[in-house]
Amino acid sequence: MTISTRGAAKAPAVLVLEDGRAFRGRAYGAVGETFGEAVFSTGMTGYQETLTDPSYHRQVVVMTAPHVGNTGVNDEDPESKRIWVAGYVVRDPARVPSNWRSQRSLDEELEHQGVVGISGIDTRALTRHLRERGAMRVGIFSGDAIADEATLLARVKEAPEMVGADLSTEVATKETYVVPAIGTKKFTVAAIDLGIKGMTPHRMAERGIEVHVLPATATLEEVYAVEPDGVFFSNGPGDPATADHPVSVMQGVLERKTPLFGICFGNQILGRALGFGTYKLKYGHRGINQPVQDRTTGKVEVTAHNHGFAVDAPLDRVSDTKFGRAEVSHVCLNDQVVEGLQLLDQPAFSVQYHPEAAAGPHDAAYLFDRFVSLMEGQRA
Repeated sequence: MTISTRGAAKAPAVLVLEDGRAFRGRAYGAVGETFGEAVFSTGMTGYQETLTDPSYHRQVVVMTAPHVGNTGVNDEDPESKRIWVAGYVVRDPARVPSNWRSQRSLDEELEHQGVVGISGIDTRALTRHLRERGAMRVGIFSGDAIADEATLLARVKEAPEMVGADLSTEVATKETYVVPAIGTKKFTVAAIDLGIKGMTPHRMAERGIEVHVLPATATLEEVYAVEPDGVFFSNGPGDPATADHPVSVMQGVLERKTPLFGICFGNQILGRALGFGTYKLKYGHRGINQPVQDRTTGKVEVTAHNHGFAVDAPLDRVSDTKFGRAEVSHVCLNDQVVEGLQLLDQPAFSVQYHPEAAAGPHDAAYLFDRFVSLMEGQRA
């Protein structure tokens, strides 16, 4: 990525997909060039949480909502210490932010953090193209980075693909840190950071859990050194087929029958730990308006998503695994993709979406209570 932060508001820009389709607009944020996987997010709000979600590492996010940036940027809503998206695509950026919490504009924040974006293009047409052809590599070029389209396309095709990408260690903490329980401490949880969002340990802290956030490279011995009542595996970027180390650690947790909860990447790791495969979705689920059914209760939830891979597990039967019987607990109502797993013979479950609701609806907050119930049952 090469970046200049001068003249972003006036510079021309072009977005080039790996299949050769191009869209021309104006620079938004930093001027320069960037590469990643083109994906779209269907949320109408929550752009700040999206930008700072480590699961978006090496992805260029297309916002389907036409008007973006109207509430500006503040220092309270980020899910991590930086913006992780590789690039940002919007149709109609707000000219002036208007919100009592706003501290600066979105384009200023993108420029400050060196994020190359593009505005003024038909994001609806781009989204339809990605739905029909699938997520693919993309480049955004602005200012002096613009060349003839054949040259730009060649550069896009040189960029790495998401399949086979091992990215969790690039976004995870390097050192263990602790998020203290709010109020009376009831439990200790070891959380494996594969790209964790800040709201996730906060949701656990609200329930009296002291959360020890460990690096993605943490060993089983390091997990149990904190004497956990439960173990959590977070969301994160990349191809779950590369996550051999987290899978091995999770299998060790399952062997000890410690209460276990996984979100997003953690769901895919549980799937692999149980012997299921994973596969890449055509264009993934991203946004805060995805319908999911909890098959254990029949309840339908509106949920927040960010995943391009899924678990290949049977929907129509209970499966026998090395760690006991397992079943699909949640399913996406749009396309029947596996959205959750649970073991029937020991305290372990996971979901593919984001119950921490940052940003997003709070329909799935009960999953943190379910995790607490598992730890209470184990202690009893």
